[in-house]
Amino acid sequence: MSHPHPELAPPPPLADGALRVLPLGGLGEVGRNMAVLEHRGKLLVIDCGVLFPEENQPGVDLILPDFSPIADRLHDVVAIVLTHGHEDHIGAVPYLLRLKPDIPLVGSQLTLALIEAKLKEHRITPYTLPVREGQVEQIGPFGCEFIAVNHSIPDALAVAVRTSAGLVLHTGDFKMDQLPLDGRITDLRAFARLGEEGVDLFMVDSTNAEVPGFTAPERGIGPVLDQVFGRAERRVIVASFASHVHRVQQVLDAADRHGRKVALVGRSMVRNMGVAAELGYLNVPPGVLVDVKRVDELPEDQVVLMCTGSQGEPMAALSRMANRDHRIVVGEGDTVVLASSLIPGNENAVFRVINGLIRLGAKVVHSGNAKVHVSGHASAGELLYCYNIIRPRNVMPVHGEYRHLVANAELAVQTGVPRERVVIVEDGVVVDLVDGVARIAGNVPCGYVYVDGSTVGEITDADLKDRRILGEEGFISVFVVVDAATGKVVAGPEFNTRGFPGEGEERFAQVRTRIVNALTEATSDGNVDAYRLQQVLRRTVGTWVAQVHRRRPMIIPVVVTA
Repeated sequence: MSHPHPELAPPPPLADGALRVLPLGGLGEVGRNMAVLEHRGKLLVIDCGVLFPEENQPGVDLILPDFSPIADRLHDVVAIVLTHGHEDHIGAVPYLLRLKPDIPLVGSQLTLALIEAKLKEHRITPYTLPVREGQVEQIGPFGCEFIAVNHSIPDALAVAVRTSAGLVLHTGDFKMDQLPLDGRITDLRAFARLGEEGVDLFMVDSTNAEVPGFTAPERGIGPVLDQVFGRAERRVIVASFASHVHRVQQVLDAADRHGRKVALVGRSMVRNMGVAAELGYLNVPPGVLVDVKRVDELPEDQVVLMCTGSQGEPMAALSRMANRDHRIVVGEGDTVVLASSLIPGNENAVFRVINGLIRLGAKVVHSGNAKVHVSGHASAGELLYCYNIIRPRNVMPVHGEYRHLVANAELAVQTGVPRERVVIVEDGVVVDLVDGVARIAGNVPCGYVYVDGSTVGEITDADLKDRRILGEEGFISVFVVVDAATGKVVAGPEFNTRGFPGEGEERFAQVRTRIVNALTEATSDGNVDAYRLQQVLRRTVGTWVAQVHRRRPMIIPVVVTA
């Protein structure tokens, strides 16, 4: 379970005319955002994203929301509304559509184009409804109005959902950049109009709620990139999210000003920027973009490589460069720019990549030593503006770790929202809006679903624990043959180890006698049950290893009765 709440009972049936909100991801973590709204027997899904694994989840590729609470009600889902095209909001859509491919997808032009390109790889052709800011659509019992918001990707939308139970405003991810590159600002006039109408539940982005003041504008990065490009002696390698169109735009513009060519590296980067350029969201200066296969023909001081891997992802282009496992060989005089912030949990992986690049002779520019990244999320000052403009009756902070949710809740209280009208919940905790009041109604089981290679949901937390033990503590197998008639050990114990300290059979001399004595005592009553003897064998070896070596390896006991 990702966020168990044993103190809460399952929710009762939804009252007639009421609205239920069930978060299945994104509350208590930064990623896998998904909320399910229920009204009059129908379900509306807002976002369906993935979470990227941490180091304590070895072998896992992606983490999905847990669809099980709605798995038997997919026929009631009227649509999936996607607020924007980042992976933590759209990445799990293919896995949900595998269960029911005809659920309509609703989103902006760019968002739908990005998810359609992803769905092609899964051989799914979706039903889509493109929408834009100002548009209103009746989707089942949900009246959805879409509002322009500014984020680190173009075409982001907030969604206002009107029901007979009240008006819900979900911001998605947003900030209030007043000088955005595309001129598309967060529509505070629409927020104010909705506030006048009366927002009964405000579901608001919490990611930067702990950060005082206001988020810096995206265009502030341009002069820094100019300085970096101007000082670079050889190639410039810029790593960013594969969907950060605004960041790629600034890199293209800086390269053009400095007479450099840009090559996109990484399948997702090439795919997403191709979509953005085709739809007009990315303006490519003439002659600047070249195929990565051509960069070897160009002088090194005229090359910019735009790649993935800013979060230290092991299979991404930048990590492979740092490990010398990529066709691009990083060397002395190259400049590498990590144009993103650290997502919590990725710090060690990112610093490992930075160290690897510096060891190869590269100069690494990152958010710790230069202003090469600004956040895409509203800081505390912007959130206060929103609360004062909207004056919501109830608030439910979303998108963030628990500390972010609490900080956002405190901002709401400071602006006059009654504390009892601010609900702080995590994944799986159900909130009902009844008679204009939002209250916690119960809890549904809601765990992590792991994607591991071609398997989905088959890897459990117990499996991951075994992987961690194998990686950190090693492995010992012990083989013993016991005479079924006498209960005596007639062969063994024989040991096989991996990743365990010491060499040779002598290291197990002390425990051999313990094993024989323990098995002899266990069979003294004439019971020669192989499974029971295996447990005795495991306990005996485990106790000895813990006492002598202070280790807890995986122990596989094998007892054969003959």
